[in-house]
Amino acid sequence: MKYLAFLLPVFLHCTTLRAEEPQPLVIHLWEKGAPGFEKLKDEPEVMKGTSVTHVNNPSITVFPAPKDKANGAAVLIVPGGGHRQLGFGGEGMEPAKLLNSLGVTCFVLKHRLPREEGSPYNLDIHPKQDGQRAMRVIRTRAAEWNLDPKRIGILGFSAGGEVVAMVVYSPTAGDSAAADPIDRASSRADFQISIYPGPLGVPAGPIPADSPPAFFLVANDDTSHVKPILDQLAQYEAAKLPVEVHLYARGGHGFGMGGRSKFNSIKTWTQRMTDWLADSGFLTPAGAK
Repeated sequence: MKYLAFLLPVFLHCTTLRAEEPQPLVIHLWEKGAPGFEKLKDEPEVMKGTSVTHVNNPSITVFPAPKDKANGAAVLIVPGGGHRQLGFGGEGMEPAKLLNSLGVTCFVLKHRLPREEGSPYNLDIHPKQDGQRAMRVIRTRAAEWNLDPKRIGILGFSAGGEVVAMVVYSPTAGDSAAADPIDRASSRADFQISIYPGPLGVPAGPIPADSPPAFFLVANDDTSHVKPILDQLAQYEAAKLPVEVHLYARGGHGFGMGGRSKFNSIKTWTQRMTDWLADSGFLTPAGAK
């Protein structure tokens, strides 16, 4: 009994420490709510496991790189979920953790979900609007997180890859006369990473001549998600822009960071992304050789 009496306060102390761990910073993209939908701002999100639905007040969750590793690079991460939900855990927090270990500060986007039952949002408008606004927020506050404004990229999975395409191929320079200082910033991404994306957002014609360097990855047996990557590859090659593509024989769809896959190639795919980021100079601090 004396032993148990000793353990109890230790257990309570450890539990208290875990409860007091700081929560990630959440920044809503519009102070008064999304334009035209301000009245929905205070409707709560619904969390089931690590998936999120009912997003009415779009936001980014900040995952800063450790100070001893931070190199100034940043990535906006867009989880998949078919525009019905967001896989915030496996396709949001997990990639943020990996990229943090590489010195990259991450921002996980919660955007509005047009395909959710009863949603008032438009698939062609609102995910892109949220993605563009998120890029602007990050650029506006880059100094706050010691970010290099020339190394702010975007990464998406599945439907999140569609949001990536919407943002990348519709860049806006910002309105210098805008009353909102955030709207004066550019929404352009300096690089894009798209993992088994869907077709939405991919232009039918040529991509912009200043499209950023790209990294694409998909499994060949994920049949409906191969073509969007091959289409973008062809457009990048036609524009003579830097692009890297990995087409694995097997792996299916939705393997996330690969840890739960039975295929060794899928389990280690993130190393290909890491190599590309390093070889492209995105992990090199500004001014370093």
